[in-house]
Amino acid sequence: MEIGFDNDKYLKMQSERIRERIGQFGGKLYLEFGGKLFDDYHASRVLPGFAPDSKIRMLSQIRDEAEIVIVINANDIEQNKVRGDLGITYAGDVLRLIDEFRGYGLYVGSVVLTRFAGQEAAAAFQSRLEKLGVTVYRHYPIEGYPNNIPHIISEEGYGRNEFIRTKKSLVVVTAPGPGSGKMAVCLSQLYHENQRGVKAGYAKFETFPVWNLALSHPVNLAYEAATADLADVNMIDPYHLEAYGKTAVNYNRDVEVFPVLNAMFEKIFGSSPYQSPTDMGVNMAGYCIFNDKAVRHAAEQEIIRRYFREKCEARKGARNGEATLKIELLMNKAGLTLQDRPVVSAANVVAEQTALPAAAIELSDGRMITGKTKPLLGASSAMLLNALKALAGIDDGVDLISPNIIRPIQKLRVHYLGNTNPNMHINEILVALTISAETNPAAKAAMDQLSKIRGCEAHSSVILSDVDEDAFKQLGVNLTCEPAYESNKLFHR
Repeated sequence: MEIGFDNDKYLKMQSERIRERIGQFGGKLYLEFGGKLFDDYHASRVLPGFAPDSKIRMLSQIRDEAEIVIVINANDIEQNKVRGDLGITYAGDVLRLIDEFRGYGLYVGSVVLTRFAGQEAAAAFQSRLEKLGVTVYRHYPIEGYPNNIPHIISEEGYGRNEFIRTKKSLVVVTAPGPGSGKMAVCLSQLYHENQRGVKAGYAKFETFPVWNLALSHPVNLAYEAATADLADVNMIDPYHLEAYGKTAVNYNRDVEVFPVLNAMFEKIFGSSPYQSPTDMGVNMAGYCIFNDKAVRHAAEQEIIRRYFREKCEARKGARNGEATLKIELLMNKAGLTLQDRPVVSAANVVAEQTALPAAAIELSDGRMITGKTKPLLGASSAMLLNALKALAGIDDGVDLISPNIIRPIQKLRVHYLGNTNPNMHINEILVALTISAETNPAAKAAMDQLSKIRGCEAHSSVILSDVDEDAFKQLGVNLTCEPAYESNKLFHR
């Protein structure tokens, strides 16, 4: 993947911008942190050169000034809400986030339970956290939120919430997922700080949409594609245009809520520090793009990947198809077709020729490597082994893994583990390859190439199992699948 984003410049500019905003408010800033702090692979895909851990590394640079407050909606605890990307509950993710932050040397000050109304599961989670030495606060539902501003900005509104005691000048407010109440926590703190004579400030850190890129730029269109299952729509910030005569991109929710936020600021401080939703942001990512062509191409590929993902989710019954239609519109807007993703036709041609599942991967040097279904290997496994051979310069006829290793594993899968499909998953193939590498020089040479497939594009003519999709994700391969199953069965693992 051609690099187009200067990550070192981003780390420097972003930390400096946050420090400036802290100074603007006299040394106390509540920063609402949207998106993923860890493993932001969407950003790394559409901004090639952006490291997935950039945001947490940026915070690490100012760790002495920062503390973390993690927010979770009590209803999400009660309902055992699960993060789709990780497969763990929001409550479990709070514990994971605390561990991750501490691993980077960042101070986690507390956890806040929002919309707390006596939910038993939330109370039990609070007890668990406190036994682990974590400070917990409760914030309560406010009648008429967010429109009844006189009631919200009163002792019966924000005044009922427990004041979060913080130690650092920068308080990063984050959460396991959307709908947790991060903004409400920040505003509640501004009210309480003001009651105590502290003029704290508020800012928002969202990487996307990138405010100083065009509305139709593929990076911003890719963000819309990524949130196609939500009601988010990118739009020109009308308040910024009116105040400064300059075009800036924001998204509908921030634009819609800005009049309410502005009124809250005026009620708390007497005047608002911001003229527009864009003013509230501190994102500097747009200034760190140095190769717009590379970034555009990467973002266009992301839009097409999102299309395939939504088509597969609809095929699985997890979506109603509306998001697919939205992404089709975005593809039209960007002038994209499925032919703009070369691995798609490469995989499908082999599938048509063999009448069996097939897969293809495009290497960094442009070579297209395919894999077809074999008696001992599934198409994706064959593709992966063929790619490693190509990278290592090994003849296609050489066996990296002896059939004498594969057959016993297949017997184990079918006769003892109850699998109906004898073909091994990607992770099992890699284990077998690792074993072979101990005695087979060719297998060792192939194993040494694994890091070179990170960032490569791949496509399968059928939907893969979750196990195989996860394996490709861990390998850093950008995989898409046709919205079709290998068989006509009604139940698929």
